[in-house]
Amino acid sequence: MESTRQHKIARLIQKDMSDILLRYARTLTGTLISVSEVRVSPDLSIAHIYVSIFPQDKVKETMLLIEENTHRLRGELGALERHQLRIIPEVVFHLDETIDRMERIDELLAH
Repeated sequence: MESTRQHKIARLIQKDMSDILLRYARTLTGTLISVSEVRVSPDLSIAHIYVSIFPQDKVKETMLLIEENTHRLRGELGALERHQLRIIPEVVFHLDETIDRMERIDELLAH
């Protein structure tokens, strides 16, 4: 169960990382990247960031670019949050497949 502090930091990271990835995706990949969820570890040292990428045919290449530039993205996050957090957590990006699962379930139920 998340503490109130974890939840507040997760929302802050989600908002700021959404802005960063929106700028990043528009210029480099031509995709739309949204941050669907952020989970912060109890010691606030790791932030697991779940992203959705549109269109679906560019998911793999976009995730590779995000993973290659994780250090730079964390640096931009640190610049935005330097007055609110003492230590910027390490960031780990995950692909959020919730929408894909929902579509598959809908297809199965339709048949």
